[in-house]
Order: sequence, then structure tokens, then C-alpha cells
Amino acid sequence: MNYEINEGTLAVLPEDENKSKILEDETQYIINHTPFEILDYSCKYFGSSYEGRKEGTKSILNVNYKVPIIVENSKNLIFFPTNSPTSNDCIWISLKNIKKISNENFNSTKIEFNNGITITIPVSKRTIENQIMRASRLDLIMRNRKNLQKNSN
Repeated sequence: MNYEINEGTLAVLPEDENKSKILEDETQYIINHTPFEILDYSCKYFGSSYEGRKEGTKSILNVNYKVPIIVENSKNLIFFPTNSPTSNDCIWISLKNIKKISNENFNSTKIEFNNGITITIPVSKRTIENQIMRASRLDLIMRNRKNLQKNSN
């Protein structure tokens, strides 16, 4: 694989069987891997694994399903899944690139990213709000821990 999630990555969407669409600030890619494979590869690229990151988040947040993942720690690259991570229709969204979300209809949410790009995904706004809340809690806890370490040195 030759793609790592980075600060410009907005979302990783399933395209069709074993393919994904990567949305970035300035461009889009089609990659011959599932979103889950891209997440796992990116975690490994940055020194861990999806399973390791998942277990860490579960321990920090005390949640067991649809766990947000810290892909890379120093840049706070946190992504959250819209469905079960291993599901063929799971989309991974970058927490820090979201500008706003809005209802399209009962089971559809429009996400606007900081750069103005929008996507509509087949998941309720409430589900996305819950995932944003989890990912934000993870982000806050990790930032607080970093600050505690910095101040204790």
C-alpha cells in the first residue's frame, strides 16, 4: 500500500469491493484497499496497529463499539467510524477537519469540512454527533495527558 492517512485526509469512503475513495483537502484518490485496511496500515505506519489503537481507546473512553482511533498521536489525527469498522459500508471521518454537520433527512447527514468540501453519508445526524462527541472526548483526554506530562518535566 502506498497511502498513509495524513493531516489533509478528510474521509475514507468505501468505493466498491476492496476499493476506497480518499478525500483530501485538494484532491481525491481511489485506492485498491478497503477503508479498514487503510486505517490499519496508517496506524502501523505511525508505529502501532488498529487493534492496539482500538484497545487504547476502549481503555480511555470505556466504550466497546464504533471506537474512534488515534491514527497518529503528535498531530492528533483522530478518525471515527460511521458503522462497524469491519463493515463494507463503514466510512472513516477526520475529527479535526469537520466544520459542521446537518440533517439531510432522517437517515442521512451532510458533513461540511473546513475547506468547504461536503459529503452526504447514509447515517443519521444523531449517530454522527455521538461519534464526534466520543472522538472529541478522546482528543481532550489525550491533550490533557500531554499537558500533564509537559508540566511535570
